[in-house]
Amino acid sequence: MQISGAQMVIEAFIAEGVDTVFGYPGGAIMNVYDEIYKQNKFHHILNRHEQASIHAAEGYAKASGKVGVAMITSGPGFTNAVTGLADAYMDSIPLVVVSGQVPMSLIGTDAFQEIDAVGISRSCTKHNYLVTDAKDLPRILKEAFYIARTGRPGPVHVDIPKDVTAQIEEFDYNIKLDLETYKPHTNGNPRQIKKAIEAIANASRPLFYLGGGIINANAAYEVREFIQKSGIPAVETFMARGVLSYDDELLVGMLGMHGSYASNMAMSETDLVIALGARFDDRVTGKLSEFAKNADVIHVDIDPASISKLVNADFPIVGDVKNVVNDMLTQIEKIDALKYESWRETIKNFNALHPLAFHEDSERIKPQWVIKRVGELLGDDANISTDVGQHQMWAGQFYPFTRPRQFISSSGLGTMGFGFPAAIGVKAACPEKISINFTGDGSILMNVQELMTAVEKKIPVINIILNNNFLGMVRQWQTLFYDKRHSETDLSVQPDFVKLSEAFGGVGYRVHTKEEFDTALKDAIEKNVVAFIEVIVHRMENVMPMVPAGGSLFNMMLLEKKESK
Repeated sequence: MQISGAQMVIEAFIAEGVDTVFGYPGGAIMNVYDEIYKQNKFHHILNRHEQASIHAAEGYAKASGKVGVAMITSGPGFTNAVTGLADAYMDSIPLVVVSGQVPMSLIGTDAFQEIDAVGISRSCTKHNYLVTDAKDLPRILKEAFYIARTGRPGPVHVDIPKDVTAQIEEFDYNIKLDLETYKPHTNGNPRQIKKAIEAIANASRPLFYLGGGIINANAAYEVREFIQKSGIPAVETFMARGVLSYDDELLVGMLGMHGSYASNMAMSETDLVIALGARFDDRVTGKLSEFAKNADVIHVDIDPASISKLVNADFPIVGDVKNVVNDMLTQIEKIDALKYESWRETIKNFNALHPLAFHEDSERIKPQWVIKRVGELLGDDANISTDVGQHQMWAGQFYPFTRPRQFISSSGLGTMGFGFPAAIGVKAACPEKISINFTGDGSILMNVQELMTAVEKKIPVINIILNNNFLGMVRQWQTLFYDKRHSETDLSVQPDFVKLSEAFGGVGYRVHTKEEFDTALKDAIEKNVVAFIEVIVHRMENVMPMVPAGGSLFNMMLLEKKESK
């Protein structure tokens, strides 16, 4: 059929099964927004800032496993979105982001709201396109969705000049894709898998190192089965929380800078690392020369560029984690779970020596308690998003995650302001679950305008603001490593968060006691509108354990010994 380029965008979204689009209109993308007005096949959520549109699409993608879709305009619309693109790229989140561009005849003339969007996005997208002819749009859009969700997922940017959206051309979406330079290798080499199984069977102290790629590959339940049958303990990265349920006896805990003592010591003592969908990030490994230095490494990843990039893999396996683990399960009988009993006991002793804990305070609520309490009250019924900072690490440490895609956070880029818009996307993807955003009094102000989005679209996100009147994580580093010189981190001058939420049409609560918190959370859930629950917490609380930057995993700063809870 002969339709305009703008109509092609809509038809492609429909063909791809898109049900939700996040975005913000402007002059260069106006033709496409006119077609959005005319259709009723998908829902559009108007964010109040383009960065929030991308974060909302990220939250949607992380929670649903689908490709997140966002639409923005040219110039400042696009530059506002760059942080979201970079965030999605770092965390391997599948997105298709369509941006408007000035007409072809104006490109390169410094026209109103012109920016070299494809040049800017090249370093923070998996792939990008500048569409110069509407006849190419069906192929490009189909390629964009395919590239975003296959292989190592990531954001794909499609930049469309305004005159191209007005062109009339033939639309045929039944195109057979043949990308000569992009052919993800999804099946692991059988010989390498056999060698890996033999290495596991011969190891005395093997340890699973679970990364976020497991969740991207929808492989969590296959990984659970392999771990249970093998009897091998496992540690999770921050992005892998929920691969194993919090109460799994073989889950040691979270690994890395703020990982548990048992997890970091287990990694330091293992003789075989079985890395699945992990990239050996610096926040996980600490000092590379000391990381698991007595261990061989099995590394399974869909991205060949990630293997041996930082830590040499003795048994490299390029492939989809789900496929590789399924192949490994066919040889599980070669692994004797009883062989690792003493190793499991050693790890239990590590945990008993320094369990993950915090000290209660009779005068102020501890932030860790808030996170644990939400877990006790809501557990599996909630999806958890976070902003970035101390509250983020405490959520990773103390929330009782039971399933994959329950935890949504900005890991690689560490983007403050991510949590609230992401939680909106999470709620759009999973309306049956309560959407909680743990945030700080610093982070929440970075995309606070999304209160309006949530109110207008009736998206009941509950934002739990752990208010310590500090830029907490930076303050912690200043306390520990800068002789308590708290330079520009005191946030004592803050708005009235209760009135702020109410001004937008939401509800607000200020909490000083545990009883008040329980009442506020229950009331927010019952009211079913966007909420701010401001919890006044202990100002100087630190996230512990902590591995100082560049330090070895086994050299942790630990919680001081007191009666703990």
